[in-house]
Amino acid sequence: MTSDQRTDSPGDMIRRTPIKRVLCVAEKNDAAKCIADIMSNGRMRRSEGLSVYNKLYEFEYNLFGQNVTVCMTSVSGHLLGLEFKAQFQKWHSCNPVLLFDAEVEKYCPENFVQIKRTLEREVSQCQVLVIWTDCDREGENIGFEVIDVCKAVKPGVQVFRARFSEITPNSIRRACDTLTEPDGNVSDAVDVRQELDLRIGASFTRFQTLRLQKIFPASLANQLISYGSCQFPTLGFVVERFKSIQAFIPETFYKIRVLHEVEEDSVEFSWKRNRLFNHTACLVLYQICMEDPIATVTSVTSKPKSKWRPLPLDTVEMEKLVSRKLRIGAKETMKIAEKLYTQGLISYPRTETNLFPKDLALGPLVEHQTHSPAWGAFARGVMEQPGGPNPRQGTKTDQAHPPIHPIKYTNTLQGNEQRVYEFIVRHFLACVSLDAVGQETVVEVEIAHERFSANGLMIIRRNYLDVYPYDRWSTKVIPVYEQGSQFQPSAIEMLDGQTSPPQLLTESDLISLMEKHGIGTDATHADHIETIKSRMYVGLTADQRFLPGELGMGLVEGYNSMGYEMSKPDLRAELEADLKLVSEGRKDKQSVLRHHIHKYKTVFVESVKKAKRLDEALSNYLGAAQEFSESEQQDMEMPLPVRKCPQCGRDMVLRRRKEGNGKYLSCVGYPECKCSVWFPDTVLEVNRDESVCPTCQPSPVHM
Repeated sequence: MTSDQRTDSPGDMIRRTPIKRVLCVAEKNDAAKCIADIMSNGRMRRSEGLSVYNKLYEFEYNLFGQNVTVCMTSVSGHLLGLEFKAQFQKWHSCNPVLLFDAEVEKYCPENFVQIKRTLEREVSQCQVLVIWTDCDREGENIGFEVIDVCKAVKPGVQVFRARFSEITPNSIRRACDTLTEPDGNVSDAVDVRQELDLRIGASFTRFQTLRLQKIFPASLANQLISYGSCQFPTLGFVVERFKSIQAFIPETFYKIRVLHEVEEDSVEFSWKRNRLFNHTACLVLYQICMEDPIATVTSVTSKPKSKWRPLPLDTVEMEKLVSRKLRIGAKETMKIAEKLYTQGLISYPRTETNLFPKDLALGPLVEHQTHSPAWGAFARGVMEQPGGPNPRQGTKTDQAHPPIHPIKYTNTLQGNEQRVYEFIVRHFLACVSLDAVGQETVVEVEIAHERFSANGLMIIRRNYLDVYPYDRWSTKVIPVYEQGSQFQPSAIEMLDGQTSPPQLLTESDLISLMEKHGIGTDATHADHIETIKSRMYVGLTADQRFLPGELGMGLVEGYNSMGYEMSKPDLRAELEADLKLVSEGRKDKQSVLRHHIHKYKTVFVESVKKAKRLDEALSNYLGAAQEFSESEQQDMEMPLPVRKCPQCGRDMVLRRRKEGNGKYLSCVGYPECKCSVWFPDTVLEVNRDESVCPTCQPSPVHM
């Protein structure tokens, strides 16, 4: 291709377009302030936006080869929400099944209107809009919300996307030099998730709340009984573990143990058979050993043994480790990590990557940590080791962000912020140092043809363990044994014990299960866990393990008894897999929406038909269900609408007369709206079907 045939990139074309002013929008005010500070070399001018929490930072910068004025501002997360059109928003406005097909629209929540007005005012003076939101799915979608708002007032504004993984001078300037286009596929995946979550959550939540409040008024009269397609499988994991503990039947086992005391050391030899569940068999073998209780050393082996340093840190591993080692919940951990990120102290904390890219210079990152009185000496040792920092590499990458790592050293943090920052630093330094090295000795002995073994460990070089107190590896000294030698054991004992049930899930266990089964993403795990806690579906024991509540148990058992196993992860896992394909451009947004709406709608319709099973399951925990007359029972069955009420615009549905078998049309707004249509006695049977009358208005009027 010749030079005059070459297609110009958007960046090349804009270099030839005079630009005076550029609007940059970050995801939060802290990020906007830090990015503006870097781009302006500390010479930005701050002013107030229409929202008191989202400031404006103005400065001059050379962009697209031109000196331009930049106005940097921010949103506060999602700028727009998704909601049903007004006629579907009230809980009694329609049968919940209609929410699967009801019209939805994006809107700006009241508390964000001033942010929206700031963007509209500022973009009207700009020729270019640059999106600086976080570089993940949610950030991309927030970016498109900003684009939609800005293009509504200035359709011709040029739009670019800044891509970065940390708020450092090098990363921000590199992002300015390599501006790209926003990724519509990634944003579409979030649109699909939002719409499905709204439709599925609202339909099931309205159905089960309205029904169960009436059936169990003493327990649930004021309780919101929410449903979410991630929330429910998360609850299912907790209930399943609890039920497996309840169903566990302990078994008695038997084993033989050999003890040998040499001077001050006591060595325990373990039976190679481990344990037997037959008492007689174990007793016979024990008695044979006791008849000739001389141990012969059959082998002594010594070999190097390593304890591997940790892998680079991704989001899920950070949530699990901080929960387990520091006892800080995943939600608080992510909140702290995001704050550390916007302060420029760590890299972007939402990542699926656990291997460092080859072009990331690790030396300067380690060098920053040499100033610490706590781990500075270790950091200097890493710099001096042959080859410098040498990370142990994992196998996962999201092709967007490197593993979580510290950017610079600080000693000004306090409380949990300091603890999380210290953990990230120590994990990083451990990862780029060396494995711990030891020497393991294994001694095997025989007594009457039964084999036993003992292990000893000598730690030669602690290496990464010196900076990583979250792992433990202890020396275990055993005396010197020679092959062929014999000794008289100090004791040969036959012991019994019982198998133990599994333990209740910790937060770390629950996150592992969610990740394994594809429930939610690294960005949403903590929120789903928080939801089942706030709804009182689960509680926490004294040692921070999840225990299902009565309502949580009843809901899971009720839905599972319908045959759909909605507490199992399969339904949601398929959706998460499809969302990934949408974000990669390999599946169409609308086809994925249609498929999953149809699937969940089918499950919903069947669930409503089998609703009594839900009542029965919950009555095991909440007491007897409220008794209702046949007509009251009909009212709870939520018939499908036939037409709109001509007086109030709400749905009209078929009802059965209290006397006789006749039917009539009644407004769901009764008793506020008393509009009704009575069929004459000559009409023997009336049923609604899916066909729509071509003449009657307002459409649709079902036949």
